[in-house]
Amino acid sequence: MSLSDYKNVFVFIEQKYGEIQKVSLELIGKGRELAGKLDAEVTAVVLGNGLRDQLHGLIHQGADNVLYVEDEKLHNYMTEPYTKVLSNIIEEKKPEIFLVGATAIGRDLGPRVSARIHTGLTADCTSLEIDEEEKNLLMTRPAFGGNIMATIICPDFRPQMATVRPGVMQAMEVDSSRTGKVEDFHVELTSEDMNVEILEVVREEKHKVNISEANVLVSGGRGMGNAENFHILDSVAAELNGLVSGSRAVVDAGWLGHERQVGQTGQTVRPDLYIACGISGAIQHVAGMEQSDFIVAINKNETAPIFEVADIGIVGDVNKVIPAVVEELKSFKASQN
Repeated sequence: MSLSDYKNVFVFIEQKYGEIQKVSLELIGKGRELAGKLDAEVTAVVLGNGLRDQLHGLIHQGADNVLYVEDEKLHNYMTEPYTKVLSNIIEEKKPEIFLVGATAIGRDLGPRVSARIHTGLTADCTSLEIDEEEKNLLMTRPAFGGNIMATIICPDFRPQMATVRPGVMQAMEVDSSRTGKVEDFHVELTSEDMNVEILEVVREEKHKVNISEANVLVSGGRGMGNAENFHILDSVAAELNGLVSGSRAVVDAGWLGHERQVGQTGQTVRPDLYIACGISGAIQHVAGMEQSDFIVAINKNETAPIFEVADIGIVGDVNKVIPAVVEELKSFKASQN
């Protein structure tokens, strides 16, 4: 393998039911940063059907080029046809770096593609940087149950592939003045490639809480005492127009649903304000929220590790501190009227 033949950063753009997923925009933003250090370009790779009107939006959010494979067979995600198309693109275009979101689709697709093109894959990354000397991609992910952060390189094969957790990277601001190239790419898909037949897609209609989209999160841990005490967090979240989330301990105890879990085995979040209530600050939890813009920690243990990442720390009983905070917020709002 001649490494010098491989150039540029490619990002797989995940779409569901014709909607481009947020993690893909986050990866374009990170790809733009990596490409800047490599004097390279960012190419967004889109597979689907009827998505042409959304392609220039990817350029406005940081892509230099868009590679579009349009086929009715690609409307819904299926492992084999998607793997074949991406493998063909990589073999012809030879990207130096290929990024995929660590979603249900990405975790299925990434390993298949990397195996087919004979390169490595670092899964579930939380950080991506460029080595200044060798120009290799430094891919960092939690290891050994989240107790250490391992940085992995792929110096001998290309592309350097990584799946990246949603919510970790920052999407670029939309710049409508950006211009770029949209290129159609064709891959012949035969009946042999369609090893699964989708008879019907049924979308379940239910209200799902998405804590990764919240600007304010009030997060509770084991220190809350019991599930009933979480109504205290509901009250402060309501005052701040935020959502309630929690640590793995409270989810395992059944106090909150898994969709509200923050941390290595839950979701990675970066709200404007994160209030950690009764959370000790285990590394597995911190890995999922340390990128928050402003962190407030409330814990009765003054040596709790959570205070090391907090911008403001309050030592006290969360069940007494939070009600006092709610009263202050109500008083402040009343004074503004």
